[in-house]
Amino acid sequence: MKKLIAAIVLAGAALIATPAAANAAGYVPSSNVSVSGSSVAGGTTIITFGPGSFVGNETVNISVTGAGAVTLGALPTTTVSKAYTASANGSVSPRVTLPVGASGTYTLTATGATSGNVGQAAITARPADAAGAAATGTNGTLAFTGSTVSALALWVGGGAIVLGGGLLVVRGSVRRQRETV
Repeated sequence: MKKLIAAIVLAGAALIATPAAANAAGYVPSSNVSVSGSSVAGGTTIITFGPGSFVGNETVNISVTGAGAVTLGALPTTTVSKAYTASANGSVSPRVTLPVGASGTYTLTATGATSGNVGQAAITARPADAAGAAATGTNGTLAFTGSTVSALALWVGGGAIVLGGGLLVVRGSVRRQRETV
């Protein structure tokens, strides 16, 4: 019984201590983070974590995740991690180059190696605009690759085929019965 009580007390202490460890890291306020540059697919975006975001001259680990390869510095991959050094005032400004076919949202996370401060920024990739469409010789609209036949017409046609097949089966069955008599 004493071992059971000791195990429960230890488990309770572990549960209470875990949130304190998780809250030990500081978070960079969103007012200290700015996004500039081009968020167009293939463009370069600059994320700036302002002064005081990190300890001066500390190593800041930057990681970017998203739907498709991004280039952080010169490393293209779906999740990129690279270490930067914050300036003397604690700011850092990594450049993120989105892939040519970028779509969706990319999340950049910066973590201070010494301070443990964590900052995040989101980059929503915009598709290439009409300038890209003009280069392909179109007017910016998609090519028509579908059909003008409605779904109702397809269902009616499919039903007619099934009904016709059923009639052939019934007719063949009736013919076989008459021939055996």
